[in-house]
Amino acid sequence: MTADAPPRTTPTRPAGTAAPRRSPATWLARRAGRGLVQVFLAIVGLLWLTPAFGLFIASLRSEEDNAATGWWTALTGSGSLSFESYSGLLEDSGMVDAFWNTVLISVPATATVVVVAALAGYAFAWLEFPGRDWIFLVVVGMLVVPVQVGLLPVAKMFGALGLFGTIPGVILFHVAYGLPFAIFLLRNYFAEIPREMLEAARMDGGGEWRIFARLVLPLGRPAIASLAIFQFLWVWNDMLVALIFADSTSQPLTVALQSQMRQFGSNIGVLAPGAFLSLIVPVAVFFAFQRHFVQGVMAGSVK
Repeated sequence: MTADAPPRTTPTRPAGTAAPRRSPATWLARRAGRGLVQVFLAIVGLLWLTPAFGLFIASLRSEEDNAATGWWTALTGSGSLSFESYSGLLEDSGMVDAFWNTVLISVPATATVVVVAALAGYAFAWLEFPGRDWIFLVVVGMLVVPVQVGLLPVAKMFGALGLFGTIPGVILFHVAYGLPFAIFLLRNYFAEIPREMLEAARMDGGGEWRIFARLVLPLGRPAIASLAIFQFLWVWNDMLVALIFADSTSQPLTVALQSQMRQFGSNIGVLAPGAFLSLIVPVAVFFAFQRHFVQGVMAGSVK
């Protein structure tokens, strides 16, 4: 017969004693350190925003003022600021068509990659089928294939199929090269979902489509939003693929602005507002999905 072990007791502070106070020097050091970090981050943020702010100011100045002095002189009150350059940009049918071509390329390319990658990621993570692991290895291996390798072969194939110089051709190229990373990202994220949760849904009579739509997609929203932002930014800012596969009727805004660079001095009134318009759209998309983007980036970092 053994005696029961005495219960453990947690140390308590003696009655009538207060918690040790921090010295003023310790409090001041912590506040100063936190303040220095905030000042440093503010300086870095200002440095990153300076080119965008300068581009915006240059887009509001006249071509004569931009040719004579730098944009920073507008802060001293020299010269006038107006939105006439934006009015002229909207009256330029070529730039307006290029902007809508960019939208027609970016939105379908992003939506197609997200939908196909979500379905494939769920299949690779939770469905059993022959050759699943080998196929996934092939998908991962495609991540190391650079875009430049496929430009000429795909251009030849698109020429034979009648897709060269068209918007669908540019979309298909972006989808093909965006899927490997997208599938890899979503498969790894979906694999972190507890198996017990999926088994409970199956025991309740839920089919694979219902589980995917009602359970997996809501849980994978942060990763899907992060993927959508990455894909949209890549396609919106792309110039190499569009420069090769698009013609004058299907060129996006990046190619249209690049063509204006041949006469930079005389086309600054088109380049500045066009470049700022090309900049502000992805920034607005990022801030719209910022909360989900941060969650997707931080997912899996803490166990």
